[in-house]
Amino acid sequence: MVFRSITLFARNKGPDEYWRKRKIFKLSAHLGARRRNCYSLAIRAVHRSLMFATWGRTLKRIQINTLWNQRLDAACQEHGITSKVMLEGLARTDILLNRKVLVDMAIYEPRTFKSLAKIAWARAKIDGLSSVRNLDLPTGVLMRGMIK
Repeated sequence: MVFRSITLFARNKGPDEYWRKRKIFKLSAHLGARRRNCYSLAIRAVHRSLMFATWGRTLKRIQINTLWNQRLDAACQEHGITSKVMLEGLARTDILLNRKVLVDMAIYEPRTFKSLAKIAWARAKIDGLSSVRNLDLPTGVLMRGMIK
């Protein structure tokens, strides 16, 4: 583009403004009323929705971690061991599994989880952890499929 004067150059906002606004309008396409078409309202609504999306991702992580902890506690309690002893015993035997994997194993592979619980209990007993002294060796496991 050729500008014949400084005033014409100053008035020209150029193609950048179009694409900048287009990004906002694409993000506000699902909104209703004027928040969809009016730029000044759309940008406020988009910023607000992005803020809530960020907050929601953080909240989702917190909820998933809480769920994993509850499930691991329940699975360990089924085998007569606490989750703290389980994780400590596995760490001391160099079996490095995180909570998510342990929970998935407790749900889909209960026999494997039972053997891991026994290994963790035995290692904790050998190392003399104070919380293992009052626990007995885990024996049988009652599964949902066994209850009629």
